[in-house]
Amino acid sequence: MGARLVSRREADPAFFDGRAGFLLHESRCLAANPLGDPALRDLAFYCPPAGAGERLAVWFLLPGFTGDGKNTLETHPWRRGLLARYHRAVLAGTLEPAVLVVPDCFTRLGGSQYVNSSAVGAYEDYVVNEITRLVDAELPVDPTRRGVIGKSSGGYGALRLSMRHPGLFSACAAISPDVGFEAMFAGEFLACLRGLVRSGGDPARFLEDFAEKPDLSGDGHAVVNVLAMAACYSPNPESPLGFDLPFDLETGERIDEVWQRWLAFDPLEATVAELDGLRALSHLHLECGLADQFHLQWGLRRFARRLGEAGIPHAHEEHEGGHFGIGERVLDAIARITPLLGSAEPRTAARPPEKR
Repeated sequence: MGARLVSRREADPAFFDGRAGFLLHESRCLAANPLGDPALRDLAFYCPPAGAGERLAVWFLLPGFTGDGKNTLETHPWRRGLLARYHRAVLAGTLEPAVLVVPDCFTRLGGSQYVNSSAVGAYEDYVVNEITRLVDAELPVDPTRRGVIGKSSGGYGALRLSMRHPGLFSACAAISPDVGFEAMFAGEFLACLRGLVRSGGDPARFLEDFAEKPDLSGDGHAVVNVLAMAACYSPNPESPLGFDLPFDLETGERIDEVWQRWLAFDPLEATVAELDGLRALSHLHLECGLADQFHLQWGLRRFARRLGEAGIPHAHEEHEGGHFGIGERVLDAIARITPLLGSAEPRTAARPPEKR
């Protein structure tokens, strides 16, 4: 007897029976970028089954530091990606269908923070000007129901883009976002210095070795993290590295002039006028774990207080987890906020804030 051919859907009812994959495109914004990263990018996407001519809400999922979105389509039984888990929930009827897209803003330093930088490239322009237009043109989306969500650096990007481009997104969910740089980076700077010892204290040498053999173990992650953030927050075309560090490489003392440039990117330090960009959102969701290893919970509490003082509607939640292993909270936020996308008036999701 010969083998019997079966359909993919028959073998796995949770198979992507909508549309899922990558939109390969060449970015003009990222052409000839300073790091020499490819301008040819993959946009991971998921489209749930929809009726002819139906336009759906769309979520922009911004990956965290070192992420590029490809693993969101993972279908391995033991490690299903976020888009695969979302698809299963849509089929089960527990989530409202929406299009999900995952921009690739990875760089050879690990990430872009979704900003424009002379040391990294024009990644803010890439998302705001190119990806939104590509999605509107190629996928069955309703541009008036466009949300942005991310965790960690992705949460930072979601907040920053919403603040700087009022009306681009109708909802924003920032999960464990980079807020409160002082608490977040104080320890990272010292860990970076410690990690540079093996490279003779020379960041350029570290980057050369890292390009040959990427290693994030030990203090390696802290070194790459700090160097990448410096490239985003304190670029300097006149510097041999293309950016300035906010501390002395020998003593660790803070260099205030450079540090002030970093703080200009901290949402906690934003002016009232900058915060006002968040008023256009139908929903603003903020959350962080009480055990966050980067101490982001404290900065986010202060940020939420500032929003309250400014009269900006938002939801602020805290949970018992840390910074890692909380992917399900992304799906939970999408589930609760999707019905609010495009609402005429700012509202909050139905579930009350969790107990602190």
